[in-house]
Amino acid sequence: MKRNIIVEKSFEFSVRVVNLYKYLVSEKREYVLSKQLLRSGTSIGANVNEAVEGQSKKDFISKMNIALKEARESRYWLELLERTEYISGEKSKNILIEIDELIRILVKIVKTSRERL
Repeated sequence: MKRNIIVEKSFEFSVRVVNLYKYLVSEKREYVLSKQLLRSGTSIGANVNEAVEGQSKKDFISKMNIALKEARESRYWLELLERTEYISGEKSKNILIEIDELIRILVKIVKTSRERL
C-alpha cells in the first residue's frame, strides 16, 4: 500500500491536538478554547480521510477544502492559546510549525486538484 503523507500528517496532528487538549484541561483548567481546538484539529484528519475515499473529484476537492478551513481555524486557536499564555515555548512553536506545514500541503492539494478538474 502506498504511503499517503497528508493522511499520516493529519492523523499525527490529531494525536498531538488530543494530547494538548488533555494537558490544557488537566493542568491549565482551560475548557473553552481547548475544546474549539480539539474539534477543528481532529476534523482535519477526518475530512482528509473522507476525501481520500471520495465519490468523485469534486467530492475530493470539497473535503480537502474543508480540511484546509479546519486547519486554518486550528491555527487561530493555537495562536490564541499561545497569546493568552496557555501554551508557550517549544510546545507552541512545534505545533504551529506542524499546522503551517499541513496548511501548505492542503493548499497545494486543493490548488492542483482544481487545476486538473
